[in-house]
Amino acid sequence: MSVAVDYEQAGELKIGQVGIANLRVRTLDVARLVDEMRGRVQRAPKLFARAAVVIDFGGLSQTPDTASARALLDGLRDAGVLPVALAYGTSETERLAEALGLPLLAKFRASYERVDGAAPAEPSPPPRREPAAAAAPPQPVAAPATASPGLIQAKPVRSGQQIYADNRDLTVLTTVGAGAEVIADGSVHIYGPLRGRALAGAQGNEQARIFCREFHAELVAIAGHYKVLEDIPKELRGKAVQVWLEDEQLKIAALDP
Repeated sequence: MSVAVDYEQAGELKIGQVGIANLRVRTLDVARLVDEMRGRVQRAPKLFARAAVVIDFGGLSQTPDTASARALLDGLRDAGVLPVALAYGTSETERLAEALGLPLLAKFRASYERVDGAAPAEPSPPPRREPAAAAAPPQPVAAPATASPGLIQAKPVRSGQQIYADNRDLTVLTTVGAGAEVIADGSVHIYGPLRGRALAGAQGNEQARIFCREFHAELVAIAGHYKVLEDIPKELRGKAVQVWLEDEQLKIAALDP
């Protein structure tokens, strides 16, 4: 008598783009860090209450000891957020993550950080060019590449949805609803109301911008610099605006009609 075998998996694991906050620690003052985070949660509870946070110690001259790091994690949980990982940095960071029982997320490693104290490699000198024995025949001119329009989202982005434009701009032709999130490595263009979150320059492009026809955003960010609704002047709400980064400060201004 044959026995039926169930080959279906009990759980299906997929790796996807996830919007997650990154706390880059510049001063290891646990009380001050916790107080700042508590203020963020109180100002924008819909965004930050029980939000997943990655802790990045790359801004410190040395990696904290386990006791200090654990005190910070406990304080952040008490402030209302949920530390879920450490940002990848050095071998000391890896050992600290193991001691804390947290994973490492490599995607938050900044390009200007050194790994294990190693200096960036010097560029190689250009190869020496030898004189040609005879003139090479002319090569055919390649046809110009077709410019990419980026990712175009024609349908409304509804609450709980996330749209991500990998290494390109994102254009949304309709509405971004409250609780929805649109992310692009380039710029974000929204031709309807923005009621959710818009993040441009997601991989660190500080030249990226956000353009919106009707501005009611819960949060806007460029290259990690962000503002929430409570930080935005009331006279800009409902207006057509552009958002850009200038001297590491996020700027928002109405577009000329």
